[in-house]
Amino acid sequence: MRGNASLSWRRQALPLACLLLSWAAAAEEVRIAVVSLADDPRYDSRQLEKRYPGHPEGRPLEGAKVAAAESRFALDAVGATLVLEPVEVRGEAEVAAAVSGLVRRNVRYVVLDLPAPAVALAANTVKPGDALLFNISAADDSLRGAGCAPNLLHTLPSLRMRTDALMQYLAARKWRKALLLYGPLPADREQQTAFLQSAKRFGIGWAAQRPFKLSNDPRERDLSNVNLLTTGVDYDAVVVADSDGEFARSLPYATQLPRPVAGANGLTAQAWHWAWERNGGPQLNRRFSKAAGRPMTSFDWAAWAAVKAVAASVARLPKAGFARQRDALVSGEVVVDGFKGPRLSFRPWDGQLRQPLFLSHPDGVIATAPVEGFLHPKNNLDTLGADAPDSACRMTR
Repeated sequence: MRGNASLSWRRQALPLACLLLSWAAAAEEVRIAVVSLADDPRYDSRQLEKRYPGHPEGRPLEGAKVAAAESRFALDAVGATLVLEPVEVRGEAEVAAAVSGLVRRNVRYVVLDLPAPAVALAANTVKPGDALLFNISAADDSLRGAGCAPNLLHTLPSLRMRTDALMQYLAARKWRKALLLYGPLPADREQQTAFLQSAKRFGIGWAAQRPFKLSNDPRERDLSNVNLLTTGVDYDAVVVADSDGEFARSLPYATQLPRPVAGANGLTAQAWHWAWERNGGPQLNRRFSKAAGRPMTSFDWAAWAAVKAVAASVARLPKAGFARQRDALVSGEVVVDGFKGPRLSFRPWDGQLRQPLFLSHPDGVIATAPVEGFLHPKNNLDTLGADAPDSACRMTR
């Protein structure tokens, strides 16, 4: 009897095993490439060692890996698997060929850890129906404005989103008059422009706008003298536009008047902070720290969010195919849990991921933006960055 029972069990188990093997073989493989530059100056070891606020502390690929591991269970449940493919190119001239090659190999999702010019080059290489690109490390407003592309989404907050967040906080604290210090680099001028736009939007006036310059030339010594730069006018706060970060580090507690510093140091606006203690933040920080051996930064979070967005779309529409999954993301239909409170979605008009920002100093989070009291007719998160009527993006998605 036992022999017959064993034989009967085997006969019943065989079809089930075949069914499971067939299901596993038919599981959809979601391939996500992460494209980066081998010698990207943003990740130069000497630059990383300085640990300026708002700058990377390592390659954000680790954030993508953490997101892939987190998404495995949800994708398994719908018969999908996620595969990350790191792709490192030697220079920006190779970006177009690399991205085109990925598309030819049917890689539908491409995460771009590239400077703004290379992001634009990649976006212009791919047709919207062929692949969906995610910008995770270029904050340039031009990529969300006149240089936008229908196949390009952004998980890293734009520069304008960050300056809006800071100006909201200054307005909420009634620090209505600020001193703006700006550097000589083109990126410093872009920050200056963004601060001016944000200040106008939220009613912040300028006591003065003064240029600074770090130089070994004795004739230019006064341009880096904090006492001279912060004297002669009254102000409620000092705002510093310094893309490099070296000058801004010297400002807190060194100004002529006892005033807070915001911008490139002091109070900064970040997509992520290692000290965030709500909405599952500590758990995400622990997972990332264990995987990467360092704290999670805004760039790491942006890479994590891009992979989570793809996984969310596939999990919601597992049999719909790439075109439908893409449309669900770019239209804002699919939302992402960013561990920051509200569900996050992409803005249809410029591809930017709506998200709260952390107003923080190096050791903690002071507040989140949008700051309480700043409202929007449709979504309060759209008080950060260019709103639909103000956007220079005219691309149909």
